[in-house]
Amino acid sequence: MIKRETGFYCFSPPVMVATIIVESLLLIYSLVRFKTGILVRLVVITLAALAIFQLSEYRVCTGFGLRAEDWSRLGYGAITLLPPLGLHILHVIAKKPRRRLVTFAYTTMFMFIWFFLAYSFAFTGYECTGNYVIFQIGTEPALVYGVYYYGWLLAAIGLAAHWVSHLSDKTAAELHRQKAIKGMIAGYAVFLVPTALVYSMNPSYRRGIPSIMCGFAVLFALILVLYILPHAKKSAPAL
Repeated sequence: MIKRETGFYCFSPPVMVATIIVESLLLIYSLVRFKTGILVRLVVITLAALAIFQLSEYRVCTGFGLRAEDWSRLGYGAITLLPPLGLHILHVIAKKPRRRLVTFAYTTMFMFIWFFLAYSFAFTGYECTGNYVIFQIGTEPALVYGVYYYGWLLAAIGLAAHWVSHLSDKTAAELHRQKAIKGMIAGYAVFLVPTALVYSMNPSYRRGIPSIMCGFAVLFALILVLYILPHAKKSAPAL
């Protein structure tokens, strides 16, 4: 049974709709403002994935359209894209041609997407609270998925910190690349740190972590489009 509460809380349906609008506008802005290249395509897919997850949450809460189970599968499939996409974006910005790690990240991504879309017992329940949506999956799959998600995010942060420390700022292009990579670190921090704080204040929020993270991820989307993308394009316009 799905509980529904509607109010203007942190991640309530009205806020979900506002988030979808912001992420959709950022997607359109990226396509209009920047010359299409691999980096812009990756950014657009990232924004689309974030918006799809928010739409899935909204539909779970409002009960329109597909079943809650189907929206949950779609939403989890969308956010499963995010860690490999972020890692790929970072490699493109840093101009790292060897991307075996990215290939491996995408491989693990497809495995989880297959699990969420094809496995009939992937989700055991759904609940829409006043502050976030709870997608209930088994304890062991949730643990493995957490390792996947946070593992790739932390790997990207570690690589970004390592690469930026070896970049010089002797030329304008290098300076812009350095700023773009630092922006990636800051972008990850703005949704990981608040999520960690929410969790530390009340561990019971653990059940809503995916919803809470994607609520804060709109800040990452803003940084990605308004700061990282402009600096990355100035470092290498063909991206």
